[in-house]
Amino acid sequence: MNKKFKKLVPYVLLTPALVYYLLFWIRPVLRAFVESVTDLEGKLSFSNYINVFQDSYFKQAFSNSIIFAVFSVILSFVLAFLVALLLNRKFRGANLLLFIALVPMAFPPTAVAILWKTGFTTFGWINNILVQLNLISEPILWLTAKGNEALFFLIFIDTWTVMPSVMIILLAGLQNLNKEYEEAAVILGASKFQVIKDIIMPILRPTIVTAVILRMIGALQVWMIAVMMFGYGRVPFLVERIAYYTDIVPMLENSYKMSLTYSVVVTIIVLVSVTAYLRANRTKQGGVV
Repeated sequence: MNKKFKKLVPYVLLTPALVYYLLFWIRPVLRAFVESVTDLEGKLSFSNYINVFQDSYFKQAFSNSIIFAVFSVILSFVLAFLVALLLNRKFRGANLLLFIALVPMAFPPTAVAILWKTGFTTFGWINNILVQLNLISEPILWLTAKGNEALFFLIFIDTWTVMPSVMIILLAGLQNLNKEYEEAAVILGASKFQVIKDIIMPILRPTIVTAVILRMIGALQVWMIAVMMFGYGRVPFLVERIAYYTDIVPMLENSYKMSLTYSVVVTIIVLVSVTAYLRANRTKQGGVV
């Protein structure tokens, strides 16, 4: 009886989380999927997906979302990993640097957008600093940027915002790392780069996988900063289209269906991206790649 009870304990402990996901995640997702494959009369139809794919902003929103996710994930991970390595050395002033590095985490997305938008205005603090340093002679019109320029503005801002959260995850993994492995590698003649590449990163692989997946999911769902910086349509993203049909044109006959269909498309992209990353990482870990 005791053995049977012990086997049931994990399932009992997971029950509250399972109930939560059934009520607040799986149910809305299933409802969104059903709504996306039915027309306005409730009949089975793929017209909503056709309308989404024919949306004049879809291709640009899709490409912007993918480009943003790739560059934001790579840039934030590299910077976070370097800062985590530096902080893990526990030098004098490390606590002050950690405090400074964590400052962006104190700002909600709306505050981040306001902070940087006021900075990028014609007479904002960024132009003011550059003029004071004699780096420019007249203000730069940052907010007139379009296309890839505006996209990389957003990547820069997003990296500044999310880098601390990625850094904290990596730093936690580094602090649990057995220092003896590094010391043994150095004694055997390994360089610092080799220690990082062949010792630290393989051991931190589970931590890295967690950090990258969380960052990937967040990057694919970006929209608020883009809207607050440039408005709707200037730099469209897939989730921005959901907000557009929900908040800006809710009176249209198919707005509700369009927003839900976009939601399903984003969910599928996130699931495919995460699954592909996990599979590639598992293959590499197994020594196939």
